[in-house]
Amino acid sequence: MKHVFLLILLCHVSSAVKHSLKFIFTASSGVPDFPEFVAAGVVDDILSGYCDSNKKIVEPKQDWVNRLFEDDPQHFELYTTECSEKPLFFKARINNLKQRFNQSGDLPSVSLLQKTPSSPVSCHATGFYPDRALMFWRKDGEQLHKDVDHGEILPNHDGSFQMSVDLNLSSVTPEDWRRYDCVFQLSGVKNDIVTKLDKAEIRTNWVSPSEFPAGAVIGVVVGLLLLALCITGLFIWRRNNNGFRAANTSDSSLPLDKTPAPD
Repeated sequence: MKHVFLLILLCHVSSAVKHSLKFIFTASSGVPDFPEFVAAGVVDDILSGYCDSNKKIVEPKQDWVNRLFEDDPQHFELYTTECSEKPLFFKARINNLKQRFNQSGDLPSVSLLQKTPSSPVSCHATGFYPDRALMFWRKDGEQLHKDVDHGEILPNHDGSFQMSVDLNLSSVTPEDWRRYDCVFQLSGVKNDIVTKLDKAEIRTNWVSPSEFPAGAVIGVVVGLLLLALCITGLFIWRRNNNGFRAANTSDSSLPLDKTPAPD
């Protein structure tokens, strides 16, 4: 991230006579015409002293502060030392934040995705921060609104964000693909990321029928059918060998055309 802005409010003290003292430290990175570090002392919500990383010296903003520094030079030296050392501390903190968000000045990654050859092409950006970003499709340099579906900006697990914009190409001939591109704009960053619509650059998990291992699938299906037939045959064989008695008969060994002789 080229622009990081950190504002920390330290030390808010109130006395019995209801005076308040606040120290406000502001650190920034990559902000044009603005010091990387600014410190301000505020008494009763009135600016009383100021210093920044450009001048590196404390500037009194009230007469009573001038008198305080004249009467107590060590007090002035203390604030001057703070003004010199604090920028190093805040610069380290900002660099740490850049590493955590993976935004050390590099732009996020943008890629083209497609489920099947007939599906819309998705322009997908991820790893950017903050979430103030725009992305759109263009044709011959003009922004498209028809056949375009804008997705929401979603958070990633690392604190960065992602977004995507789909383009329906059902009515676009392959010869016209070169006329399209995707533009990603991140707030505060001058350079846009422009991605040309190129079939060779599209990432997909789709496998064409010619590449699909049909032989292996057919072999598995045939094997399962043979296994089912074997199990069925085994069941029939066991049933026939165990034997079954006819229902409602007292002796199946007697001839069917004769009955037992009376006593």
